[in-house]
Amino acid sequence: MTKASKQIYTHLKVGQKAPDFSIKNQEGKVVSLKEFKGKKLIIYFYPKDNTPGCTAQACNLKDNYSALQKQGYEILGVSADSEKAHKGFISKYELPFMLLADTEKEMITSYGAWGEKSMYGKKYMGIMRYTFIISEKGIIENIITEVDTKNHSKQISEF
Repeated sequence: MTKASKQIYTHLKVGQKAPDFSIKNQEGKVVSLKEFKGKKLIIYFYPKDNTPGCTAQACNLKDNYSALQKQGYEILGVSADSEKAHKGFISKYELPFMLLADTEKEMITSYGAWGEKSMYGKKYMGIMRYTFIISEKGIIENIITEVDTKNHSKQISEF
């Protein structure tokens, strides 16, 4: 698919209330949207821990974490990987933010980050690399569907 014909799967729109969630992080602690009330939040969905694109994206966010925090952002990464996989990924790359283990794909589905993908001509269902920027009041302020994994923090900051 070309960028012009890429289908956007999320049903959510800028200006809508972000869907609530209660998902375990890498430590097994349940994390929910209401915990971030009063804070700006970056929720990024990614396919799989320790893959090249996902590692580039996580490390780009890590390298620019303090600048994003100065802008008032907290970061949550979400994939269908297990808590154990997330813990190893965080440890290996010294990630300073939480990763949520949405093994049942509940949050992934509620944010519309599950859809048809294509690789080498084969179609399959998978996690779409989408990022949602949420306001202090829980409203979606921006949705990035064309993520540049190596420059993702710049995409967020330019919003």
